[in-house]
Amino acid sequence: MPGLNPPHWEFGHLIWFHEFWVHRKGVASNPSFLAHADALFNSSEIIHDDRWQVQIPSIDILMNYFSNVMERTFAILRSGILSPEQAYFIQLALYHEDMHNEAFAYMWQSLGYVWPLEQSLGSIQEQQKDLEPRYIHIPQSQFKLGSTPNIGFIFDNEKWQHEVLVPNFSISSHAVSSGEYVEFLRSLNDAGISYVEHQPTYWKKEGDTWFERFFDQWRELDLNAPVRHISAHNAEQYCLWKGVRLPTENELSLLMTSAHEPWQPSSLWEWTSGTFKPFEGFSSDPYQDYSAPWFDSRHRVLKGWSVYTPDYLRRPQFRNFYLPSRSDFFCGFRTCLA
Repeated sequence: MPGLNPPHWEFGHLIWFHEFWVHRKGVASNPSFLAHADALFNSSEIIHDDRWQVQIPSIDILMNYFSNVMERTFAILRSGILSPEQAYFIQLALYHEDMHNEAFAYMWQSLGYVWPLEQSLGSIQEQQKDLEPRYIHIPQSQFKLGSTPNIGFIFDNEKWQHEVLVPNFSISSHAVSSGEYVEFLRSLNDAGISYVEHQPTYWKKEGDTWFERFFDQWRELDLNAPVRHISAHNAEQYCLWKGVRLPTENELSLLMTSAHEPWQPSSLWEWTSGTFKPFEGFSSDPYQDYSAPWFDSRHRVLKGWSVYTPDYLRRPQFRNFYLPSRSDFFCGFRTCLA
């Protein structure tokens, strides 16, 4: 499946990544606990399609590999003596694992598996504020985009904080709802245009009623909830129909740091019109494949978070990025007046 990893492979990759950076210091010639680990689990060398063909060791072997790697990490932590380099790589490994936990969630959603944790459809929505949907006008502003060295662990694509001038704009207080998106599909149908290619990935219609699949369960569509699993391309088609546009990275970042205007988080990664590119003066961190290979003029920046995102990644400075054709992860969008 495009963009998805075999769950068994992904588990092995997480262990390998942790060991490679924390204990092997990113040096391939330093030996691994597991024979042929680099050939099996190095995501920089094994493309997605090939990961489904790899002869992966048994789960018992991987669990033993996991135990050995983590025991070495616990020994470092118990010592109470960490070099700055060790602290950096342990945090990198933990952040990487949390990102893959979110990837496991959207993989389970894509495959229609039973979600193994206790979570209801309602609990995935952000606590609703007592706000009427409206457009918030934000005057022209000088805005500090990016991160500073003193806020803790950050990723290289956030470096470094710099001032940008954001012209005045008006942005929706709420993400586009499922009900609003249904109106878009209805208008296409009324015009004799097939809406199939614009239909969200996990929707179906029975009679006059829309349903949405939540992991393995089909539920009647909540028209008031933010529309989910929408590609940037379909978000832009909606905007074209509505006479609005997607926000830029600067605009959405400014909204998310605003202490003056109340707005409703969507519990989704929200698309921007911005191409994922480096800030001026960018240089890669030791894990060079995190950002640099994706500065290809094809990936888009998303801001926000999903319910599966850990709290410490729910930062307005954090830059997520995906191809605009992707809709399998937990994504949505809000709009700006054109």
